[in-house]
Amino acid sequence: MLKIILHGSLKIFTLLIFSLSTLDIMGQNKAQLIQDLKILSSEEMEGRKPGTVGHKIAQEYIIKRFEESGVLPYYKNYINSFEINVSTEKLVGNNIIGKINGRSNEIIVVSAHYDHLGVKDGEIYFGADDNASGVAALFYVADYFKKNKPNYTLIFAAFDCEENGIKGAQYFVANLNEQGVILNINMDMISRSVSKEIYACGTRYTHELKPILQTINDSTPNVHLNFGHDGLKIGEQDWTYSSDHGPFHKKGIPFIYFGVEDHPDYHRPTDSFDKVDTEFYSNVVDMILGFVKKMDDKTEDE
Repeated sequence: MLKIILHGSLKIFTLLIFSLSTLDIMGQNKAQLIQDLKILSSEEMEGRKPGTVGHKIAQEYIIKRFEESGVLPYYKNYINSFEINVSTEKLVGNNIIGKINGRSNEIIVVSAHYDHLGVKDGEIYFGADDNASGVAALFYVADYFKKNKPNYTLIFAAFDCEENGIKGAQYFVANLNEQGVILNINMDMISRSVSKEIYACGTRYTHELKPILQTINDSTPNVHLNFGHDGLKIGEQDWTYSSDHGPFHKKGIPFIYFGVEDHPDYHRPTDSFDKVDTEFYSNVVDMILGFVKKMDDKTEDE
């Protein structure tokens, strides 16, 4: 009898230690998430405009965090370069593409653009919400799957030149064997909302994703998930081609785009870290991670 009691007590104690360790890891990941956003939207990054010193610094930081998060280069190197024309000049864009290998060769692409508007008239356009928020979330999602091998192969894409006409995502998709890609999950502006609302755009085209998203949202506190902005409601903005998910949709690849509606600091120097609602942002990223985990769960189909 005594042995049983001791064994039970030891089991409870072990579970308690495990739970505290898990909470500690989660807390560290949340702190890192906020730190990543703060660094990516700092003065040092100079607004991350392609071709600038700050843009190069951002690239180096993203590669460093990919390495720390267990993300391997998708190609021979992380950098996948391309050329575009801006006015009368040629500009070299640099997508940063990594992967975590899964048990299947089928692919889920998790994406966010890292470029922004740079410096105008001496003012830095920090781009905290647009889109340091999405890039920092890439690392957070990758950190989970570094410790929990995914079923699908996950591509983590930090796209460039989104502000120049979504050129980075267009280049990537044009050179991708899209038949192996089952879904694109794109994040662009996910850290601010006075009403605690975020939209999931894309369920109009892939209806079966809506109940999954609703279930994930039900388990996420203090975030209200809305659906729409995909051309169904008259008078509502259509976001179907508004960010890096657009080229995927054009190729017939299902997508979900997570983003908030425009706020007064959109494309202004005041889109800075101090305006970020860190609690809302953390909750949103947890919800998005929950969706990625659910979509990666193949057991229902096996």
